[in-house]
Amino acid sequence: MATKKRKVADVKVDKNKSYSLKEASTLVKDINCTKFDSSVDLHIRLGVDPKKADQAIRGSVTLPHGTGKTKKVLVLCTPDKEASAKEAGADFVGLDEFIQKIEAGWTEIDVIIATPAVMPKIGKLGKILGPRNLMPNPKTGTVTNDVAAAVNEVKGGKITFKVDKAGIIHASIGRISFAPEKIEENSQELINAIIKLKPSTAKGTYLKGLSMASTMSPGIVIDTKSVQN
Repeated sequence: MATKKRKVADVKVDKNKSYSLKEASTLVKDINCTKFDSSVDLHIRLGVDPKKADQAIRGSVTLPHGTGKTKKVLVLCTPDKEASAKEAGADFVGLDEFIQKIEAGWTEIDVIIATPAVMPKIGKLGKILGPRNLMPNPKTGTVTNDVAAAVNEVKGGKITFKVDKAGIIHASIGRISFAPEKIEENSQELINAIIKLKPSTAKGTYLKGLSMASTMSPGIVIDTKSVQN
């Protein structure tokens, strides 16, 4: 059953209209149904075949206004890197004890950063971390020797993204408490990063569909032409 707030929100969104990114960034606040500071998410449908290695789009971007959420960061590293990781603000730092915890089902973290030296040990965690998008990867800057810089980036609003099996990227770009301009600018920054990653082998329309929604609110369809500079 739809709540009263949800029914009102549904009326405000014209299902037959494609909104500009600017309009959507204002409207998403107007139709929010929750009492808490819900997440604002973008859903971007791409004209790619994720089964092809060069079209499995993934990357990272630093949002100009952050995500509005403090991310819990785990750094897996050798003892000589532990102090710099802690100083940079990592929530958890270590190696073997955390590998054992993850094997036992612990995944109460948002990002894992690892040094190249420890990646062979982490490989076996792929089945647990992969589906949760937690596996460290050089392409997203989460496999690095400069763990302090990586922690600072994540804490400062860096997000990672990857296309799913259906060719869609889902990403949280802020909170409903953000001003419309911040929602718009964060969204545009993510979209720009995805456009830059367009593979030369992708034929036809690359940016096929775009929508914005906050937790429990109806989706707002965005005109893809309004976001392509």
